[in-house]
Amino acid sequence: MTLKKATLFIILILLVDQISKVYIKTHFQLHESFEVFSWLKIYFVENDGMAWGTKLSDFIPYISDRTAKLSLTIFRLIAILGIGYWLLISIKKQVSKVLVLALVFIFAGAMGNIIDSVLYGVVFNDSFSQVASFMPIEGGYDKVFFGNVVDMLYLPMWQGNLPEWIPFVGGKNFIFFEPVFNIADVAISIGFALLIFFNKKAFPKTTIENA
Repeated sequence: MTLKKATLFIILILLVDQISKVYIKTHFQLHESFEVFSWLKIYFVENDGMAWGTKLSDFIPYISDRTAKLSLTIFRLIAILGIGYWLLISIKKQVSKVLVLALVFIFAGAMGNIIDSVLYGVVFNDSFSQVASFMPIEGGYDKVFFGNVVDMLYLPMWQGNLPEWIPFVGGKNFIFFEPVFNIADVAISIGFALLIFFNKKAFPKTTIENA
C-alpha cells in the first residue's frame, strides 16, 4: 500500500467516524436512543475515560479525575505519534500489506477518538437534557484536552439470566454485547483483529540463506 492510498483510507475512516459523531451530538440528548433493529440501537453516551468507561483514576486512586483525564489524552497523543511513525516506516520499507492495513485502521481509529478528547469539549456544549450545539456562543462544556468521546453503537444481541452452574456469574442477568462504541472503536478492533488472526502474514519470518 502506498502512502497516498493509506492517507486516503485514513481520511475516509475519519470522515465516517466524525460525521457520525457530530450528527449524534447535534441531534440526540445524552442517553437518548433509537432502535434500528432488535439487536442494534443508536444509543448516545459519552466516555471520559478508556475502554468501557474505565478511568485511569480507577487504577491510581490518589490522582483526581481531571488529572487522570489529561494524562490519558496526553498518552493518546504520544501513542498516535508512535503508531504514525511505525506506519510511515512500514510503508517506506514495503513490509507486509496486512501489517500496513492493520496500522491504517488502528491509526485512523485512535485519531478519531483523539479528536473527541482534544476538541469536543471546546466546540460543543453539553448534552444534558438538551441537544448540543456546534460552536455555541457561550462556549463549550470544557477546555482543550478534556473532551468526552462520543459513542453510539449498541448491540444488545441477547439478554437473559445465565445458567446457575457458571462460576461467579451464574444466575445473573447478562447482556451480549453490552458496551457502547463508535466507528473509531470498530476501526481499532479491525486493526488488532488483523494482527491477531493474520499474525504470520503481518510479521513474516525472513529466511536467511547460508553462504
